[in-house]
Formats: sequence, structure tokens, C-alpha cells
Amino acid sequence: MSSQFELVRPLPGANFGGLVSLRGTGGAPALVLEAERDRAVLPRALADSQGLLLLQGMQAMADEPELLLRLSRIFGSEVENYRHTLTPLNMVHETVPEIFIVSNTPPVGRQPPRRPDPPLTEDGQLPTQFPHRRGWHTDQSYRRPPPDISLFLAVVPVPKDQGQTLFADGAAAYDALPAELKARVDGLQGLHVGSSAKRSRDAVLAGETPRQLQPHERPQAQPVVRIHPVTGRRALYLCEFGQMDWLEGPFVGMQSGPHGDGAELLFTLMSHLTRREFVYVHEWTAGDLLVWDNRCLVHAATWFDAAKEARIMWRTTVSGNPGAAYAGEQKSWLAA
Repeated sequence: MSSQFELVRPLPGANFGGLVSLRGTGGAPALVLEAERDRAVLPRALADSQGLLLLQGMQAMADEPELLLRLSRIFGSEVENYRHTLTPLNMVHETVPEIFIVSNTPPVGRQPPRRPDPPLTEDGQLPTQFPHRRGWHTDQSYRRPPPDISLFLAVVPVPKDQGQTLFADGAAAYDALPAELKARVDGLQGLHVGSSAKRSRDAVLAGETPRQLQPHERPQAQPVVRIHPVTGRRALYLCEFGQMDWLEGPFVGMQSGPHGDGAELLFTLMSHLTRREFVYVHEWTAGDLLVWDNRCLVHAATWFDAAKEARIMWRTTVSGNPGAAYAGEQKSWLAA
């Protein structure tokens, strides 16, 4: 680390992740300025921390959203402009269109995921493991190339013990796979698609008619095991029910649909990937900023009481180094 930064690893209660802070005072403006002076320090800390960094005390970004944009540019050559990606404009920041708004308040009105039943495990912990915990995914996996890094800022979080974000370490999970399962998934491709395509497992089981897809919406094959372009580590890269294509997938070359051997393998892999030893549970406080690497982590949102609590979170998405498997590709979501 730079002499101006401090990195503490791992994050409490996890086997990965890191807490990074700027020595001295100054908050978000000073941290961003120092990161711009030494542009390698935070990306290096992200890689050293297995793809997850926590920065605290970033409340100033809520009043100066350009600070979040400037910090995002440290992690990649391209910060996604959501006005260019068919994102509903009510979910795009009015003055900084690189910020995607996740909120249950108007004008967004996005509701939280359902609460698992039971909401706690027998030992009183928050359940993390699929399929009890639903919603595990990596951001925009239905695109080629998929994005590298996401930054997520707590502008108005909900109280502790609800509205957490869960992260699972795909590299550690891959390392822990039995040899025969590694051999089975190395070289395998998953078929990813956006949830609006009505190709999710729930949609297929319900008999919903899939709609005709535009070229930019077509399912995209992604490696189930990605080699990280910075660390060289192999990591599991897949989602569960919502972002996999359950009509032609979830895996290329295996039986398709909810009852095939592809579905059986996905349940096996997702259950393994989301075991507690691979998971970090983040309890949000105002001004927390999490930076995560979509190339090696999956994440999931948890329930909160949307009837009583307001939640406002800002996300940016960064691209620029997806790895050799995507070299020279045209962006699939811009296909005509």
C-alpha cells in the first residue's frame, strides 16, 4: 500500500476482503485526491483483498456525486453511462448518469427481495446458502464482455439486521472443489440472460411464454470458470435462477431446463459457492462504500421492511479489463 493508505485484511467475520482508509483526516475528497495521485494503489488493494474493499466515511459523496465518479475511474477505463444502456431514466442519477440508483423510494420504487423462511438458521445466523438464500448473481453477466468492477455507496441505508449485502468468494470456492468437479466445470460455459427475457427458472416452471428478444438481449455464453486477468486465479462465475437461461441452458452442451443435468449441476455449484466459509455479510452504515470485483465474486441482496424504511444506494459499474477470453469483442448490448 501507499504510505498514505492503510489496508486491514480480511473483513470481520470473513476469510477475504479488506478495509482501506486514508491516514489522517479529510474524508472522501481527500481519499479521492490521493487515489488519483497514485492510481495503482486501490486496484492493487482490491486484488490483494480477493476482490472486495470497504471504504467508510464516504458521506460527502452523497452531496458531491462527482467524487464517486472520480473514484470509479480509478478502477477501469470506462464507467458505464446508464443513459446509453436502455436503463429506465427513473433509476439514473439526474446530473451524473454514471450513477444507477437502487431504492424503494420514489421515483425508483424498487422493492427488496423476499425474506427467507425461516429468516434465521438454527444457530441464529442470517442464511446465506443457496437455495435457501435466493438472488445470488454477478452484475450484468448477461452481457459480453461483462463488467469488471462495481462500486456501491450507502446514501440512506436501513437499520442493522436488515438490508445486508452478501458476497461469496468464487476463487476460494473453486479452489475447494473436488478434483472431479473441477475437471467437469473447467471449459464449461454458462448461458446468461436478462431477467426481463422470461427465461428464468421461475418463468419456465410457470409456463410463461418467452418474448422475442432483440439482438442486444440475446443470451450470452460465459465461462463457468474465469481466469482473473490480474491475479491469475480461477474463480467460479455463474448466477442462480434469475440470470441464467433456463430454456437453452443453464449450461451449454448439457440438458436444458429446470429438470436436466444442467440444473442439477447448477444447484451443486451454487450450494457450494455460497457456503458460509466463502461468504461475507455486510451490515451497512451511512457513508459505507463497497468496491467489488464481478470477475471473482457473486453477491445477493437481503430483505428489509420497505413499508417502514427508506433505502437509497448508488452504484457505478466499471469496465476495461475483462480478460483474454473477451479480447477484442464488440459489446453485445450494442449489437444491431
